[in-house]
Amino acid sequence: MRTVTIYGRDGCGYCRMARDLCERRGFEYRYIDMIAQGISKADLEQTIGKPVYTVPQIFIGSEHVGGYTDFAARVGAR
Repeated sequence: MRTVTIYGRDGCGYCRMARDLCERRGFEYRYIDMIAQGISKADLEQTIGKPVYTVPQIFIGSEHVGGYTDFAARVGAR
């Protein structure tokens, strides 16, 4: 699988679950703390091309997958 990129915030349970899922499945991933990096939801909207209301926002390679639930469904998490 291509590298998974997770845009999230510390203290976000779904962000933690996305990282945990990557670790359990052995996926190479990069976690980007939006607060530490000064990235806003509006910044992500520019990349994704639609409104961003929640975190995490997850990409596989350059393809936007969505949030944790979308990602878990995509990779067949149980």
